[in-house]
Amino acid sequence: MTFDFHPEAEAELVEAVAFYEKVEPSLGEEFSLEVLAAMRNILSYPNAWPVLEGGVRRCLVNRFPYGILYSVEPDRIFVLALMHLHRLPGYWKDRH
Repeated sequence: MTFDFHPEAEAELVEAVAFYEKVEPSLGEEFSLEVLAAMRNILSYPNAWPVLEGGVRRCLVNRFPYGILYSVEPDRIFVLALMHLHRLPGYWKDRH
């Protein structure tokens, strides 16, 4: 199984990595490695995380206040958002 990012989710990843890199050198890389580890877990166990609504699931990222919101599709995992857990909880709902 493969995965794809919604364009806005991909932009959220890039922005978060840049933010953490400004906070402390190499922290952006550490964040991206945690996101990658979470994506590996999702690919291995796509139905392991709770459904929020409409078939969208959320896997939390270790060490950082982010959740990966994704749907399980027949041929892939589709990442709808890389959501900061303390900001605007429903902003992603119009993404398809």
